[in-house]
Amino acid sequence: MNIQGKTAIVTGGASGLGLATVEQLIQKGANVAVLDRDIKNFHDIQERLGKDNLETIETDVTNEESVKYAVNLAYQRFGSIDICVNCAGIAIGVKTYGSKGVFPLEYYKKVIDVNLVGTFNVLSRAVEQMVKNEREDSQERGVIVNTSSGAAYDGQMGQAAYSASKAGIAGMTLPIARDLSNYGIRINAIAPGLFKTPMAGGITEDILEGIKAQMEYPKRLGEASEFASLVVHMIENTYLNGEVIRLDGATRLPPR
Repeated sequence: MNIQGKTAIVTGGASGLGLATVEQLIQKGANVAVLDRDIKNFHDIQERLGKDNLETIETDVTNEESVKYAVNLAYQRFGSIDICVNCAGIAIGVKTYGSKGVFPLEYYKKVIDVNLVGTFNVLSRAVEQMVKNEREDSQERGVIVNTSSGAAYDGQMGQAAYSASKAGIAGMTLPIARDLSNYGIRINAIAPGLFKTPMAGGITEDILEGIKAQMEYPKRLGEASEFASLVVHMIENTYLNGEVIRLDGATRLPPR
């Protein structure tokens, strides 16, 4: 898909991987709707990236009405929804059982609800608008890119909920690709390792150095721009569909 002039919605687009994706899509000439629950950065984003082809919308991805409103607003503002990138997510690290007892079920459900259900909630509403698009020469109407994680494959201690949510994102990629094939809509997912984002901000320097020592190459955290570059490639490469790509420098994290 040619990104120039297309409209993208990006969840979690006010920070981290999502914000880097918004920046590169804007550079490529897209209209972008930033969907995020955290609105404190909205003003700065608008001032820095401009308002002509950018819309910021406070959105709770777990709430069906909130998502319907956001997607419809983006559609009304720009006239189409062509691209959907889901970066919104949370991580709550708790062992299944530990000194404080069992993993509180409400926390487990919250992670699944935001990361997995929220992703599906947004993409399904985006598809509802994508099917209205006229087919291009490539015969595609839309592209979806979701965010899984390396934890979907080798989650660490305390990541039962997070790994389950991200494995769900990876697992639903092919079925959704098959569901949407007749409509000319593609879907892929990225499974990133550790990146320089606010989510990694709570990791101490000692732990980070230990993690880097176990990395293959390069021995560093990923840059958000590298994630965004893969998003752009997935959008532009018409033959890439139903795939989950790990983006982690060949890192396989140990149990703890």
